[in-house]
Amino acid sequence: MPSLDLGARGWTKPWSDDAGGACVEVKKLADGRVAVRQSTDPGGPALVFTTREMTSFLTGVKSGDADFLL
Repeated sequence: MPSLDLGARGWTKPWSDDAGGACVEVKKLADGRVAVRQSTDPGGPALVFTTREMTSFLTGVKSGDADFLL
């Protein structure tokens, strides 16, 4: 989905970055879904996830399921 369709306000960086500003931004939508976009491309696409999908993703990250990426 084009992130511009979701509005310019309400996007936040959930943590500070050491990548020179190249990080993700997130926005909680009115219906409870969460949108994620690249901070260096605010007019580009956004991925939109349900609360259940985000909960599953974050639970997996916290339990080490994504450690292979490091």
